[in-house]
Amino acid sequence: MLAKRIIPCLDVRDGRTVKGVNFVNLRDAGDAVELAKAYSLCGADELTFLDITATVENRSTFRALVERIAQNIAIPFTVGGGIRTSDDVSALLDSGADKISINSQAIADPSVIDSLALRFGSQCVVCAIDARRNPAFDTPGTEGWEVYVHGGRKPTGIEVVTWAKEAYNRGAGEILLTSMDRDGTKGGFAIDLTRRVAQAVGIPVIASGGAGAMEHFEAVFKEGKADAALAASIFHFHEIDIPQLKIFLGQRGITMRTRQ
Repeated sequence: MLAKRIIPCLDVRDGRTVKGVNFVNLRDAGDAVELAKAYSLCGADELTFLDITATVENRSTFRALVERIAQNIAIPFTVGGGIRTSDDVSALLDSGADKISINSQAIADPSVIDSLALRFGSQCVVCAIDARRNPAFDTPGTEGWEVYVHGGRKPTGIEVVTWAKEAYNRGAGEILLTSMDRDGTKGGFAIDLTRRVAQAVGIPVIASGGAGAMEHFEAVFKEGKADAALAASIFHFHEIDIPQLKIFLGQRGITMRTRQ
């Protein structure tokens, strides 16, 4: 079994880390650079930075902030939000990002996945998928989920597993799968959806949305077949500390990535 990863997420607006419920009602969670530094020191395996209003406000990600974060951490670093072109990606990688996450632009022009994978390598390309339950996509015995874009504001009419397969086939190196219905609720990850996506693609799937207890991480790794689990508020507000979480999961037979 490949070692599982724990990934804190910095949802950033105006240079501050924020967190809400179901993508709305955002509250301040602290300085992004200081949080990033703390996570790097406490045993997080990777860090994800999402500029949550860049796409909606039609601007590029805060590259200066990306550079400051990169200078203060020693773990892999994924950046997303407002990425539209290869030049955007090149600038972020030059600023210290290890990987980039694309969402809205990939839906608008799926060939961007091909071109970014060809230029930078699949290992740099994370396809983020924001998913919301939609009974219109139900099939017998299976709940249907729809892809949303623009910070979870706009439905696409595209079924999640179908899009995950296309992203994989086009060269994405990872899928970051967020359940909008569970985001910030602390009610547990979308286990069935995560498992179906993980079984449909041949690349790692990062589960996001709903973490509220250590048992939720155990479930998404064992039942959801996720390769990594991402969370925000429970880490930001010290409801769960990463070192204790890794000990808990290790005691339950889950191989966790270790840091030298």
